[in-house]
Amino acid sequence: MKNIVIIGCGQGIGFAAAKILSENYNVIGISKTKSPEVENLDIEFHQLDILSGNLDEINFPDVIDGLVYAPGSINLKPFNRLSVDDFKNDFEINVLGAVKTIQKLLPHLKKSETASVVLFSSVAAKLGMAFHASISASKSAVEGLTKSLAAELSAQKIRFNTIAPSLTDTNLASQLLSTPEKREASGKRHPLQRIGNADEIAKMVEFLLSENSSWITGQIIGIDGGMGSVKL
Repeated sequence: MKNIVIIGCGQGIGFAAAKILSENYNVIGISKTKSPEVENLDIEFHQLDILSGNLDEINFPDVIDGLVYAPGSINLKPFNRLSVDDFKNDFEINVLGAVKTIQKLLPHLKKSETASVVLFSSVAAKLGMAFHASISASKSAVEGLTKSLAAELSAQKIRFNTIAPSLTDTNLASQLLSTPEKREASGKRHPLQRIGNADEIAKMVEFLLSENSSWITGQIIGIDGGMGSVKL
């Protein structure tokens, strides 16, 4: 059975991915949050903050076939209210945490003949969206990292792809969806007239880790209700 590591499996898209992938893979899940739902999953779970914790404390399998880095942030403020620390914090969560994880697990990924890494961006990296300066900057960096590593590690047959969702119904977005009115307004901003859900994104994660996507690398895949490509 193939080994998949999921960073940020405690909630949201990471949890949904862990739930789906645990049916066919050996999943090692890492998250700073622990919930009864996670404990009920058939995975090897480690409670660890990816930014401050030490990955050397975890005994990873010799061969890792897939890596999913799912932590993210939603920090929406007018530009003049964003501090340098806001930019640094978003960059650490979205980019440096991924870099730290990939560098740690790269020797294990190189031992797989079908290794695949899945990262996360945002539709805000493609579209100019007000109040998204910090998150857009860090997610744009994720997209650049994806393409660079896809090129650099193609000889080792390690694939890198990024999923770029729009607003998805997760704990991370709870403040933006806290009332029926907010939820309805957010849905109407999308050509398909609704927001996304974590299971839809998780199924794309599953596809990108599978051999069905073996000729796909260096791609930014928008799952955004049409927002990134369609204007009504």
